[in-house]
Amino acid sequence: MPKYRIERAPAPIWMRTFIPIAAIVVTFIITSILVIWAKANPLEAYYQFLISPLSNKVSAIEVLVKSTPLLLTGAAVAFAFSSGYWNIGAEGQLYAGAIMGAWLGMVLKEVSPFLGIPLMLAGGFLAGMLWALPPAVLKVKLNVDEVVTTLLLNSVILFLVSYFLNGPWRDPVSMWPQSPEIAHGTVFFKLIPRSRLHFGFIVAVVVIFIEWFVLARTAFGLRMRAVGLGKEAARFAGVNVNRTMLSAALISGGIAGLAGVGEIAGIHFHLIEAISDGLGYTGIIIATLGALNPLGIGLAALFIGLIDTGAQSVSRALGVPIYLGNVVQATLLLVTLAMFILQNYRIKRV
Repeated sequence: MPKYRIERAPAPIWMRTFIPIAAIVVTFIITSILVIWAKANPLEAYYQFLISPLSNKVSAIEVLVKSTPLLLTGAAVAFAFSSGYWNIGAEGQLYAGAIMGAWLGMVLKEVSPFLGIPLMLAGGFLAGMLWALPPAVLKVKLNVDEVVTTLLLNSVILFLVSYFLNGPWRDPVSMWPQSPEIAHGTVFFKLIPRSRLHFGFIVAVVVIFIEWFVLARTAFGLRMRAVGLGKEAARFAGVNVNRTMLSAALISGGIAGLAGVGEIAGIHFHLIEAISDGLGYTGIIIATLGALNPLGIGLAALFIGLIDTGAQSVSRALGVPIYLGNVVQATLLLVTLAMFILQNYRIKRV
């Protein structure tokens, strides 16, 4: 009778492509237990999750709307992770971009959209970079763990937003904790009339393709991947590891800042404390599910956008709690991480 053993060895190439699909299937099997517990049919629930949002034009467009900031936060996280810099601060960098977008929207009065929109994008990118700068400098100069510093700064910026909204930026008309409306010349134009899909979606798609080109076709991308695979080996090969990581961290923060500008200029038109419902943290799930590949990240962001939209359909149709979508996302992250660990092992026949 043949015997088998598990040994540490790289898995076949086909298995690496299969991992995200297997992770999704396993996630649905696990979460179906919760659906049954909620006295609902899992098959009907996942029909509402995956098929129903695409069955009509309104909900299909909403999938793209929800995917827009996820494309950017996923791209931001993946860009930093590719260089071995573990940026957990995309949430805070998104808020930094939102703060800058709200300020520019209040300052740039009577400005043309042809000038206002580029200024909003440039300002949001710069704000995200600036918020990413302190933990990046601490990492390259003092070797301080960037996971801790970037994560803690997420809480710091929430206090900063609260100060603005309950102080100098409180709406003078309604007295609600929100900033005044941004100027018309800084609002993103709609891609489809009478919908919420805005210019930020095009920006996100362009960023995804630029990131793919940088990582796959440029010398800087090669240096980033070398540092991500092994800092000492990259240093031995002549790569300036600290400069590469610092550049990757700042660009990553800038991309996340663009997501914040998109939420201000395309959706809300003013700053509120709940401008992000964990979009930066969801970017970590997307980057992991997409295997740090920009094109994979695009597909993963659309899938998570579909899950977010479908969660509302499931709740309306079956009475399942709407936060089931968050449970699916969290389970998907854990399963995907486990799957990627398994790709370093293979079953061998003795």
